[in-house]
Amino acid sequence: MIRFLTAGESHGKALTTIVEGFPSNLRIENEYLNFHLKRRQAGYGRGLRMKIETDTAEILSGIRFQKTLGSPISLLIRNKDWENWIEKMSPENKKSKIEKITIPRPGHADLVGISKYNFDDIRNSIERSSARETAARVAACSIARKFLEEFGISIGSFVESIGGIYSKNNIAKNLFNNELPKNFTGWSLSELADKSEVRVLDQDHDEKIINKIKVAKKKGDTLGGTFFVVATGVPTGLGSFVHYDTKLDAEIAHSIMSINAVKAVSIGTGFEAAERFGSESHDEIILKEKTLSRRTNRAGGIEGGVSTGLPIIVRAAMKPIATLMSPIESVDLQTMRPVDARRERSDFVAVPACGVIGESMLAWSLAKYFLEKFGGDSMEETKDNYKAYVQKLNGRIRKNF
Repeated sequence: MIRFLTAGESHGKALTTIVEGFPSNLRIENEYLNFHLKRRQAGYGRGLRMKIETDTAEILSGIRFQKTLGSPISLLIRNKDWENWIEKMSPENKKSKIEKITIPRPGHADLVGISKYNFDDIRNSIERSSARETAARVAACSIARKFLEEFGISIGSFVESIGGIYSKNNIAKNLFNNELPKNFTGWSLSELADKSEVRVLDQDHDEKIINKIKVAKKKGDTLGGTFFVVATGVPTGLGSFVHYDTKLDAEIAHSIMSINAVKAVSIGTGFEAAERFGSESHDEIILKEKTLSRRTNRAGGIEGGVSTGLPIIVRAAMKPIATLMSPIESVDLQTMRPVDARRERSDFVAVPACGVIGESMLAWSLAKYFLEKFGGDSMEETKDNYKAYVQKLNGRIRKNF
């Protein structure tokens, strides 16, 4: 059983995370964590905060000489902006009068936060509900990603659309048709996407989206979009159809939906499958190089809550960011009068970053189910268990029938 816990506020002293349950002797280099933290900060349309912060993870425990010990791993990400917020965010008694925030932003956790936790200052809702928390997630989940890479599981993502602008080249169609290059990996998608300021896969698409973001900036508005996350090398048999809470697709949906501003998640062709005949939706079973496989991958690598061995394909939709520089209507809770919603420093677009966070959360879900199946207190033991399973899998099917 692996788990992680994050703590920290957006403008607090630091973000922290504790990661538990990974076997010993997994090699973790600090540069690897920082590489993925940097990717989360990139993308055209990000706000001023990204110019202030240079996220790096400080390893506090659980790793010695770049190898995990099997004990809890604790990581620290310092907030450079804390210096400007010491008075407003101090854990000690207030030394001066701090102005309370009383105007909630539609679409954010402002109003529901003060309602649930009985706050008289919306700042208390803002700080923890901020997407700044996802930096700690990326750090934690990079350990899961590195674990999966030891077994040939590779994860990547790309932006499909921003502001309703889609590419003429439908890359998803190739994924669903299982028409992929021989050496294709999930990470190869990210390698290509990361060359684009908005993480799309073709230059023409890139230019059109950037132009629309410029329009949004000029209007003081924001944009959302859709992105794909893909994992390759996932073995057959992760997850289960036995219980509702052991299905792999349900676990993945939960992980991706937990990301700030994500409003929809689908596996494989998702909503499109509801519009097709069954003959156009399901994946025919074939023999490929004497191994059972599927002709297509419309199911997105999962059938009956269990991985099929084909790439896991996840699509998600992120709504436009709730903070607008040209705000919409709200109510001042102090006077109970209609006013414009409050402004808070924010991004104009964060879909490219959301894709990177999606990679991290998918890595966590797959690592969780991988370790549940193969176990092991050390990497050597886990690898032995995995190797034995793979070697026996096809032979066991033939023997049973």
